[in-house]
Amino acid sequence: MKMLLAEASSSACSRSYILVVFLSVFLFWRLRLNPHNLTRSEPEIPTQTNYIIRFKHYKPAETHRIYLESEVRSGGWGWIERDNPAAKYPTDFGVLWIEESGREAVVGEIERLAMVKDVSVEFRYQRVLLGGSFLDDGEKKRPGKIFTSMSFEEGAADDHSANATSRHLLAQTQVTSMFGADVLWKKGYTGAKVKMAIFDTGIRADHPHFRNIKERTNWTNEDTLNDNLGHGTFVAGVIAGQNSECLGFASDTEIYAFRVFTDNQVSYTSWFLDAFNYAIATDMDVLNLSIGGPDYLDLPFVEKVWEITASNIIMVSAIGNDGPLYGTLNNPADQSDVIGVGGIDYDDHIASFSSRGMSTWEIPHGYGRVKPDVVAYGREIMGSKISTGCKSLSGTSVASPVVAGIVCLLVSVIPEASRKDLLNPASMKQALVEGAAKLSGPNMYEQGAGRVDLLESYEILKSYHPRASIFPSILDYNDCPYSWPFCRQPLYAGAMPVIFNTTILNGMGVIGYIESPPTWHAANDEGNLLRIHFKYPKIIWPWTGYLALHMQIKEEGAQFTGEIEGNVTVKVYSPPAPGESGPRRSTCTLQLKLKVIPTPPRAKRILWDQFHSIKYPPGYIPRDSLDVRNDILDWHGDHLHTNYHIMFNMLRDAGYYIETLGSPLTCFDAQHYGTLLMVDLEDEYFPEEIEKLRYDVINTGLGLIVFAEWYNVDTMVKMRFFDDNTRSWWTPVTGGANVPALNNLLASFGIAFGDKILNGDFSIDGEQSRYASGTNIVRFPAGGFLHSFPLLDSSESGATQNLLLTGSSKEDPAVLGLLKIGDGRVGVYGDSNCLDSSHMVTNCYWLLKKMLDFTSSNIKDPVLFSKFSKRYSPITTDEKQLPSRRTDVNFSTYSSVIGKELICQGDSRFEVWGTKGYNLHVRGRNRRLPGYRGIDLGRGLNVTVENTRPTRWKSTREEGELSSSRSKYLGGLFNRDEIDMSFLVATRWIVPAGVAASGVLVLLSLWRIRQKRRRRRRASGSNRLA
Repeated sequence: MKMLLAEASSSACSRSYILVVFLSVFLFWRLRLNPHNLTRSEPEIPTQTNYIIRFKHYKPAETHRIYLESEVRSGGWGWIERDNPAAKYPTDFGVLWIEESGREAVVGEIERLAMVKDVSVEFRYQRVLLGGSFLDDGEKKRPGKIFTSMSFEEGAADDHSANATSRHLLAQTQVTSMFGADVLWKKGYTGAKVKMAIFDTGIRADHPHFRNIKERTNWTNEDTLNDNLGHGTFVAGVIAGQNSECLGFASDTEIYAFRVFTDNQVSYTSWFLDAFNYAIATDMDVLNLSIGGPDYLDLPFVEKVWEITASNIIMVSAIGNDGPLYGTLNNPADQSDVIGVGGIDYDDHIASFSSRGMSTWEIPHGYGRVKPDVVAYGREIMGSKISTGCKSLSGTSVASPVVAGIVCLLVSVIPEASRKDLLNPASMKQALVEGAAKLSGPNMYEQGAGRVDLLESYEILKSYHPRASIFPSILDYNDCPYSWPFCRQPLYAGAMPVIFNTTILNGMGVIGYIESPPTWHAANDEGNLLRIHFKYPKIIWPWTGYLALHMQIKEEGAQFTGEIEGNVTVKVYSPPAPGESGPRRSTCTLQLKLKVIPTPPRAKRILWDQFHSIKYPPGYIPRDSLDVRNDILDWHGDHLHTNYHIMFNMLRDAGYYIETLGSPLTCFDAQHYGTLLMVDLEDEYFPEEIEKLRYDVINTGLGLIVFAEWYNVDTMVKMRFFDDNTRSWWTPVTGGANVPALNNLLASFGIAFGDKILNGDFSIDGEQSRYASGTNIVRFPAGGFLHSFPLLDSSESGATQNLLLTGSSKEDPAVLGLLKIGDGRVGVYGDSNCLDSSHMVTNCYWLLKKMLDFTSSNIKDPVLFSKFSKRYSPITTDEKQLPSRRTDVNFSTYSSVIGKELICQGDSRFEVWGTKGYNLHVRGRNRRLPGYRGIDLGRGLNVTVENTRPTRWKSTREEGELSSSRSKYLGGLFNRDEIDMSFLVATRWIVPAGVAASGVLVLLSLWRIRQKRRRRRRASGSNRLA
């Protein structure tokens, strides 16, 4: 019997032995060797970095070099010679290599020099083929600036394939004839003596499709002038090709091919700046740039584009291939001085790939401008191949040369002697937008002025006299869908200002001035109910400016129903042209046709918080859904009329009225709104905002709905990468949402979110939902209703728990909570991707409507408020277990709160402009929230501060200001202090190694037990034999 027991015990030990070995190896592999959990080997930081030094004046490069060498005393730097065609002309910049060890001293010394404008890292530009602008784990990460996808062959991607029934191959119909180019050809206009600069991949000198290749220049580090990719040749063919199968618009145009991209589609800031300077020096007429990117804050690039247009070069650029998503405009096409071109198919539908507005520069305090300016055919356009023959491509980088070819043809219409007097970036854009044919389906932020019309623009230019105008020239609430989103929601008294941002086009001169404040001229007495505040620049340059209307209905119009019509006029003048005695003057007119309704009841009014949203640029704001691998940035604006436009339409269809708040929460009167809607917010909150919101909810009955997002420090650190181009670490500024800030905002309601990253599918009352990288609820008071679902935690720590916890030991995470508190009601949900049209899998509009029924009208859905979901005891979590703020990023650089003054801007009600808000009219001093360092101008964007780790924010007040918590070091754990030794490295190897070590110890223990039992059995056998 004892032998049997011993054998059974031995067998059990063997099974345990095998189980432990398997579990240890599996966990070690899962946590350490799985590619999805690997920390990519961080590249060795180069010892030298190239910097762009911009000077205040143009001088020979040698003069700039001598100046720096005589003034800069620090060592560890050197001048980089640039051997290209621009070298014989004066320049306004230089390129230096600087040793990283002495970077701060050298850069600081150079920045203090009187002749230096600024210093910036030289960017490396990467234009990528269709299939995603950003690469996934294990591949090279995105560079500091990235350009839009190139044009693509039809069928290369399913997303961009048109229905076969709607296609019209250009082998049957030339795109030139569809615009009537042959009419102008017969009149003798063929683009003669028009200098066309094509910034692309080059062209071959002996290409048979071109009769007038004037010059080819190479700005890259490759020793060739030829096009080895085919994109530059194709673009040139659309503009000036003479092959009968793929005719260009202006075959006599003088082609100047600027090869600014290598065969690997790589370029650098200095290449572009030199090429731009050369285009200015050689008096180009038109410049086509079929590329772009989302970074509108790359100042050396953006300001050089201004200089290009200020030099009377008409720039045409592709709006981007990031459609059908909204808020995806590319730079420089989104600049007002550039002709931004979108794409359409042959049925006059907006091409699915075409990026669309609005511009997002102005958010949160303002409103975007209308872009693109015009659209042109961009699907299956025929153009030239590298050496001979024709092929078909699609994309806005094809639509752009279509318009550039039209522009060349129109330029040739004006006699050469008077071209520079009449034609400029503004006058050409006036001819294009005023002559364009408005399409019946798309709105203004999809099509701009409409499909470009060559012959109508020709008629405008024939009789053109220099003048100023406004684009769009009319806002008509009766013209839907073109006037979307304005036509979807009438004006009413008591609302936040409705902002309409227009572009002033000044064809009179590169510089202009607003002569007197704009004036509103009402067509009837009802027009006096409209109050308009105008915002505009003092100087209009180059060629363009803006005029923003902030419109409100006066209180006496609270019961008015009807229409208001009238005109806004603004007088513009420019200095006289040569030979003229006085300034040029022009009066611009903007026509308004507005709908007005009585003020809706409080329960139907929703306020959208735009103020606390942060987007790329200027910071590395990560995507909300981590399942989306081809786009690492949150850059679509997070606005009601960009990536939340479908939700906006749904709420309007449901009878709600949605207003936008671009100022702090102290700047609205809560008694006018049923619900404050806060979705995917990344910024912090002023203490006054937290206090006011608590009062508004509990005492005034304001409803509050919060849709959060993931926030996990381990995951954020894992998403960090070293940018070879800026020579710095790019670290996410925050998670999908700023959960620590939201937890502070919701603390007075007993609610807090956690740091899980949850994914999975679930259903409520038959409605299917996808939870995509959302967070969990870890604090919730008794008396509320809380819903939990079996979702998978994909965070770093969650991966281990998913393996160890099974069955009854694993609780379903809570993700939806509904609570009545005081006179108000609160609803919280941990994921916003179901409202965001950018990367939505399934929508949760049905859930939002049920939550609004509760928060605004106290209507309780029987499923959401079932007795099974009611909490009879609170859910609590220790303060130390809540997600913590990161202290290793300069968050104040990107925040509208940290280090800023609380003040109500022009997007709030007029009566609180320039104050701290309702009941807070006394201006207060700035506050710096704890857990954040001040701005470090020497580090740049997203630069990781060395040797820091996240800490809990322990909020205490000292002398009226919040005190900051200190970051702690991992004392004694590491002896290294390099930037790549983050404390979270421990989660990569210490945890799995610990698991493996534990397994080994268990194995040793089992082995020792087995050995003892063997010795006992031997001793027992010996006794029996004796």
